[in-house]
Amino acid sequence: MAPPTGTTGAQLGRRQWVYAFALVTSLFFTWGFAYGLLDVLNAHFQTVFGISKLQSTLLQLAYFGAYFVWAPFAGGFMRRIGYKKGIHVGLSLYSLGAIFFWPSAKFETYGGFVGSTFVIGCGLSTLEVAANSYISVLGTPQYAAARLNFSQGFQGVASFAGPLIAARWFFTGANATSLGTVQWVYLAVAGLGIALNVLFFFADLPEITEDALAEEIQDAGLEDDQGPFWRQYRCIFGFVAQTAYVGAQVAVASFAVNFFVDQGVGIDQSTASRLFSFCQITFTIGRHVFSILPNFRHKLTLAHRFVGCLRSMDFCCSTFCLLVSQLPGYGAIGCIFALFFFESICYPCIFTLGTKNLGVHTKRGSGLIVMGVGGGAWYPPAQGGLADSAYTRRSYLVPMSGYIAMTIYAIGLVVDQAKKGGFTFQNRDELSARIAKDGVPDSALDSPGEKAAVADLIKAV
Repeated sequence: MAPPTGTTGAQLGRRQWVYAFALVTSLFFTWGFAYGLLDVLNAHFQTVFGISKLQSTLLQLAYFGAYFVWAPFAGGFMRRIGYKKGIHVGLSLYSLGAIFFWPSAKFETYGGFVGSTFVIGCGLSTLEVAANSYISVLGTPQYAAARLNFSQGFQGVASFAGPLIAARWFFTGANATSLGTVQWVYLAVAGLGIALNVLFFFADLPEITEDALAEEIQDAGLEDDQGPFWRQYRCIFGFVAQTAYVGAQVAVASFAVNFFVDQGVGIDQSTASRLFSFCQITFTIGRHVFSILPNFRHKLTLAHRFVGCLRSMDFCCSTFCLLVSQLPGYGAIGCIFALFFFESICYPCIFTLGTKNLGVHTKRGSGLIVMGVGGGAWYPPAQGGLADSAYTRRSYLVPMSGYIAMTIYAIGLVVDQAKKGGFTFQNRDELSARIAKDGVPDSALDSPGEKAAVADLIKAV
């Protein structure tokens, strides 16, 4: 099948840009909700099935292992069929996996839940390849990071809804030792996926192609920067950094409920689930704060300052993760809230830096970075093993290693930029810089639709 013809995001009008942005942003809510439910299912299944913390991480292994296995295929076939059809495939798998939760709960089969979770993970990895890359290229590089960070904020909104539902329906009364409510919640999730699939079917979503993006880069005089995919080192090492970060993030969240209960301050599972939802709210607040705040400052937006921002957040994450593992009682609880706040911006940082100006490699690079989400499959089992043999609080030394690896990536970007154009902690936007150097005014860099919509958003905030 020939690749679809299309345009670039900078060529869209205001109304078309807003509609496409809003519709694709709705996808972030779907995997945020599924992720929020996944982490509390760990503690629930430990009670219902009588399994250990390590055994309960099979859910994370299936969910995030699907990203590692399926994301490269998703990026490949999306290059041939386009973003919209790729979204249909992702939503279909997402709904199918959620439907499979019903027989798994009916027959009380833990293996069935693990298999269903893998199918959901395949669907969500497809959606992430489509949505993350589409939002990144839906406009000019100047606002790419802010767009992605803002859209991913809605993932956080959905992620704290999951623990709230669990606190109300999974851990109270007879539901604390049964699976009845689990099947109905996931049937509702399947209904949401089907509804979105129908909505996208009738939507006129503009197709943004790699050929159009490559032409935009060539017009700016950056064609020499393109080469074989294996030479896109920023993207390849971005995959390593994303693997480390997502693994750390998932490990931190997977045992949050156990962590609160084990602190010895009188917290039960229902209260712990609510506290975890408050952690997710903190995560969401952090993502929106870091998305909006830079628009009120100097012209250097968040997109331009991502290297320095990533470096700072990595240091904060490593520090607070260490404190979580060492401090007792309420001190550790306060530090885990801080950890959720500062890690909120790391994913869009790495994704935007890793896929910047890839041109014809955009969808393949997006698939590789999303494949890094598979790191969530490896860290929780390691942390679960340590939690079973030692103590839940001490197990948070495992995700700290992921934050350290992410810091190394940020330092590497700083060194690389220093060798090419002088030392700076800021992320250079080579495309905008080259166009400006050739005499094109800054206003030409902005999509008319995007520029007007961003101005409206800032006024509303």
